[in-house]
Amino acid sequence: MTYPQKKTYTFVFILIIGILIFLSYRFLKNQEPTENPLLSPQKILVAITQIAPHPSLDAIRKGIVDVLKENDIPENGILFQNAQGNVSTAAQISQKFVSLSPKVIVPITTPSSQSAYAVAKPRNIPVVFVAVSDPVAAKLSSNLEKGSEGMTGVYDEAPIQEQANLIKEILSFKDHPLTIGILYNPGEANSVSMIEKMSEALKKLNINIIKVAASATTEVSTAAKSLVNKVDAIYIPNDNTLISALDAVLKVSQEHKIPVFSSDPESVEKGCLATLAPNQYEIGRQAGKLVVSVLKGTIVEKIPLEKALILTLVLNQETARHLGITFPEHILIKADKIINASIETEKTSLKSGAENE
Repeated sequence: MTYPQKKTYTFVFILIIGILIFLSYRFLKNQEPTENPLLSPQKILVAITQIAPHPSLDAIRKGIVDVLKENDIPENGILFQNAQGNVSTAAQISQKFVSLSPKVIVPITTPSSQSAYAVAKPRNIPVVFVAVSDPVAAKLSSNLEKGSEGMTGVYDEAPIQEQANLIKEILSFKDHPLTIGILYNPGEANSVSMIEKMSEALKKLNINIIKVAASATTEVSTAAKSLVNKVDAIYIPNDNTLISALDAVLKVSQEHKIPVFSSDPESVEKGCLATLAPNQYEIGRQAGKLVVSVLKGTIVEKIPLEKALILTLVLNQETARHLGITFPEHILIKADKIINASIETEKTSLKSGAENE
């Protein structure tokens, strides 16, 4: 074989190898799924921080995550951490989240929202808060129409006057002026704001009030015991300290037969007597939709604050029996949920009867 022939064969061989490498690359490239860069699983898109473990807060988080999944946000693009009721831990979690530069941070409750916003704002990381009872009192907003720079969210302002009315209606069988004990943590802005409103609402109904502070979960049991033989019922606002130590309040309630009215549905499931309050799961879904808007490019400042839309009336019939309390029939009819499987049929029949009247 002459040298020119060898040169030609070598060139053809190299050309064929090159074509095969190119075709292999194109084939492998075509096998890769087409992804929106926004949804890259190697990037933390949404960082969720929760102040404490509690069924209400868990329901909110589930609502958020369900909406994110429905919008194709990958599970490994969502990061979640729980502060276990510790405000210092909440601040540490926020610092960690900011270092990861997520697309958006979602703090659940007022303490987590305050911690997250303080560190996220300087880094221009959007914040979508949820389960903040009073964003103005918490200094997260100057009004209820628009959040602060770099932030929006869903606030769950409780229907205070309606809650006060519910307490009076359920305890209407008592033949003396009512006295309600209110437990709260003075260090939580949302709680302070709520009990001030509740105090006004109860006074309008000529109901007396005794306020007892508990600044930590370890103080809750003592605070609850201080109300024994002094009150007809106990009211718990959306207070993370009280909710985290709810079992201590319920123990006093059961031992001394003092009804406890809560500000969230899940606490009724745990043993409180009743509440009319925002539906926690639906609050989460509302917030989830705002998060999706931010992920799709909407400037967070252009998203107005939203108020929790759906209220739910929850009654605990088992607790009522233990306390010797009978719910008025018109309240049973209006209930969205009655805790006690055997009562569901009764509830349905009551509603059917009311419809037939």
